[in-house]
Amino acid sequence: MRKHWLDNLRWGTVLLVLFYHVIYFFNNKGVFGGIGGFSDGPQYQDAVMYILYPWFMPLLFLLAGISARYALEKHPAREWFKARTRKLLVPGTIGLFVFHWMVGYFNTAVAARSGELDGMPGVGKFIMWAISGTGPLWFIQVLWLLSLVLLLVRAMDRKEKFYAWCDRAFSGKAGIVWIILLGVLFWAASLTLIQNPRPESADGLLNLYKPLFYLVPFLLGYFVFPHETVQEKLGSAWVPLLICAVIAGGILVSTTFGQDNTHPKYLSSPLNCIYGWLMCLAMTAMFKARFDRTGAFAAYMTRSSYGLYIVHYLVVASLGYMMKTYTQLPPLAIYAILTVAVFTLSPLLYEIIRRIPFIRWCVLGERR
Repeated sequence: MRKHWLDNLRWGTVLLVLFYHVIYFFNNKGVFGGIGGFSDGPQYQDAVMYILYPWFMPLLFLLAGISARYALEKHPAREWFKARTRKLLVPGTIGLFVFHWMVGYFNTAVAARSGELDGMPGVGKFIMWAISGTGPLWFIQVLWLLSLVLLLVRAMDRKEKFYAWCDRAFSGKAGIVWIILLGVLFWAASLTLIQNPRPESADGLLNLYKPLFYLVPFLLGYFVFPHETVQEKLGSAWVPLLICAVIAGGILVSTTFGQDNTHPKYLSSPLNCIYGWLMCLAMTAMFKARFDRTGAFAAYMTRSSYGLYIVHYLVVASLGYMMKTYTQLPPLAIYAILTVAVFTLSPLLYEIIRRIPFIRWCVLGERR
């Protein structure tokens, strides 16, 4: 039986990613990427980044781990990984040169206007645009790598003794307490980040992708959260979990606003990790308890949310850059226009691409 709450939570989180990128693109907090803010003073709308960033990507990896478990119960590992390669690795590599080079064009537009690219041959510029167009595709690149790691982990536990142990360990009366205490692993994973990275170096790239950090929620999603008893315990505790998460988030935002919320020192702080883990649990619990149903819109979003994630940043980068660079629109109008655009033009762009056979395979990893 399909778990509609899982689908709904996934596409709901993707919609939050779309909105996050609207705010992120104009942030002035020193966060890598984007085009910069509208002033040097406080931009209180940037609080959205502090609210969402600690948990929404770890949650997507946790959900990916749950989905991997369910898929591998129905399909052979070889077949599953072949499908993962087409769905993740193809768009994350070939798709860069077919579609996402356009994102890279706008990502490097500031450098081009300053003359930094003068003299570079056309082929060199195109390759640079393609690589710079990775943007949100880091998620599917890391997810493909973690899927490969998962096959190695499964090979070491062929009889699934650890999976069975997790069911026993988290199904007892104190199960919800142990689930919450898994946040210690979440915090420990954050300590793998390099504290003083140089953005242009290998350590900066490692921090951008954070594979060791995201491996923890992914494996927890595979071994712990697929168990029905774990899901039921979470669902019954969704209200207190959400209240605790909101309190932790309020303290985090009020005490750290103005800092670079993507810096390793910030991400590895205990308060950030407490809030991030509690929100992962609270969202999982709330959707399990309240949103285990579907309808026409939910069914469409279940099918298309991956495609929206893949294509949406072109809308953000192109329209956001053009409005900020070539218009005198007030910031509120720019935010409003870009928000409407990303939620309307992204589905249109996705629907166009999925109807073009070869482009569909390159950009979305879909054969039909």
